[in-house]
Amino acid sequence: MSLKLDTIRATAERVAASHGLDLVDIEFQGGGKFRTLRIFIEKNALERARLAETANPEELPRAVAIETLSGVTHEDCATFAQDFGTILDVEDLIPGAEYTLEVSSPGLERKLSGAGDFSRFQGNLIKIQTFTPINGNRQWQGRLTRFADNTATVDLSAVKQKGKAKKAVTGQTVDIPLANIEKANLVAEI
Repeated sequence: MSLKLDTIRATAERVAASHGLDLVDIEFQGGGKFRTLRIFIEKNALERARLAETANPEELPRAVAIETLSGVTHEDCATFAQDFGTILDVEDLIPGAEYTLEVSSPGLERKLSGAGDFSRFQGNLIKIQTFTPINGNRQWQGRLTRFADNTATVDLSAVKQKGKAKKAVTGQTVDIPLANIEKANLVAEI
């Protein structure tokens, strides 16, 4: 039984696009009858722009930028899960009968992956872990002020630094090449 994650991803992207959604991420975990396929979706750029136009800013907490919200509703998740789950089963993309399909938004502290996410979320607080240390530190937290030439510039003065990061700070910013980023995510500002 071989799982074809690339085929599953491509299928999820097609189903998401048919509903005005984008696939953000996909995870497959567990074994036996405890296998879980997690799909993270959000409204596509056109739908997010429509939401931004119609949103009442007074209904959102001040610190939450509308761009960080995925715009996904419970109904979006349910509809996507119904359609995608049917295709998974009909095409037998997950061998074996037992697995759990979970569909949700990426959340306020969403994972950042790829240049597109770093460009889109400039101005937001982020947390980064690097593969190799920069100034003796692998953990960084601050405001993503710029993303250019595949390098994220993080303003460290935006948050109080802890641990090794306190000692590693030689200036107010740190430049982190995208190739050195092991994982990164937004930090909710509420």
